[in-house]
Amino acid sequence: MDTTAYGLRILVPLPFDTAVTRTTDALRAQGFGVLTTIDLQHALKQKLGTDIGKYVILGACNPPLAARAIAAERDIGLLLPCNVIVYETGPGHSTVAAMAPLAALSLVTNAEVAAVATEADARLRAALAEVARG
Repeated sequence: MDTTAYGLRILVPLPFDTAVTRTTDALRAQGFGVLTTIDLQHALKQKLGTDIGKYVILGACNPPLAARAIAAERDIGLLLPCNVIVYETGPGHSTVAAMAPLAALSLVTNAEVAAVATEADARLRAALAEVARG
């Protein structure tokens, strides 16, 4: 798993649609539901005439973690949900990446929010590891 300043990323030998399904299933196993699915390929093609290839943003939410974070810091909803992206990198290959909760939520200096970020990070890492394992 690669990490960036703001994300966690894996490259998987899976076709795009399979990667999206497997990612959604792995998120569900970690307590996340997908609240929104944004087909960025379609949106940019429609609005700008630009084709970026297959690319979706999954707005994932773990309700117990979200409730804890909101109870601790009412405006934390500005940083929720946890975005997960899936995009095609080549025939039969996709990238799956998730926001890094520790980086995003480190903007808030609240101990309970930090605890939520730590748990969300562990759950997202577990979901990505499950996608990679197949």
